[in-house]
Amino acid sequence: MQAKKGDAVEVHYTGKLEDGSVFDTSVSRAPLGFTLGDGNMIKGFDTAVHGMAIGDKKTVTIPAAEAYGERREDMMIDVPVAQVPANIKPEIGMTLQLQGGNGQPMPVVVVNIDEEKITLDANHQLAGKDLIFEIELVKIS
Repeated sequence: MQAKKGDAVEVHYTGKLEDGSVFDTSVSRAPLGFTLGDGNMIKGFDTAVHGMAIGDKKTVTIPAAEAYGERREDMMIDVPVAQVPANIKPEIGMTLQLQGGNGQPMPVVVVNIDEEKITLDANHQLAGKDLIFEIELVKIS
């Protein structure tokens, strides 16, 4: 039986960057479960699992465009220093949470600070990066 669109699947995976560093893995925890083709996974990961059978293992390289997209300049946000709450002392590299237009929390990273503004990067931390996944299909239901 091969995994197809609409199947509930479970996989173990290890995600790496091109330099070999691991950014996420399910190996020491429960497998990742999702419905194939429902749009909740990055496109390249979903495509990689399609057609696999239980016990199959593969390594795939997913280009940035099929992962978290390219880095976008429009995701860089300048905030006037006067609008930064007094209880926040921004530092470069600090992660903050903004509220997105739909009310969802949006993590941002402080990337620049000057006398007039702080610059926040709202790009996903893996945006612009090709990702390498080792995937093992463990369940189809």
